[in-house]
Amino acid sequence: MASVSIPGYRLGDPTLPKSPLTATDLATLKASLLMGEEDIAALRKAHDVVKDQVEAILDVWYGFVGSSPHLLVYFSDAKTGQPIGGYLEAVRKRFGQWVLDTCRADYDAAWLAWADEIGRRHHRSGKNTTDKVSAAPHIPMRYLLALVMPISLTMKPFLANKGHAPAEVEAMHAAWTKAVLLQAILWCRPYVRDGDF
Repeated sequence: MASVSIPGYRLGDPTLPKSPLTATDLATLKASLLMGEEDIAALRKAHDVVKDQVEAILDVWYGFVGSSPHLLVYFSDAKTGQPIGGYLEAVRKRFGQWVLDTCRADYDAAWLAWADEIGRRHHRSGKNTTDKVSAAPHIPMRYLLALVMPISLTMKPFLANKGHAPAEVEAMHAAWTKAVLLQAILWCRPYVRDGDF
């Protein structure tokens, strides 16, 4: 994988703590999501479809968050209630890279460690530390899971933008949805007691 220079982006960083989940744990979770090799192939096809649409995708997602005060609070100054522009922009860059990483579907130990770090950055154990901001200090787990839907449903029109057959679009969309849910589940690990995940 090519090196990506985005502040706070750490996929492949050898100093990240290793995920406690094993490759076997990941394989059984993917099996539980009915995520197979055909989904990996569909995700990789989706990469070429969306790579030049990332900013438009983020516009949709940021529009949703920006119009939802109960979500925008997690990107707003805890004292003033005003959105923190620099924080929103830094997260946007990482979010755009996350779209591409999701479509690459390279599920190795480095990816697992990065998924664990993303979970910590939503949880009180790591929220706000990367960007040194004073936004709400914790995002409830319910939103990690609930946001699977808008992030999944709004992707379908973008997957259909390049003239693929409807069946190909459906396959890419199903694979995308599985991949988003897979990651949301992994991001929840810091929220549960040891032994409960």
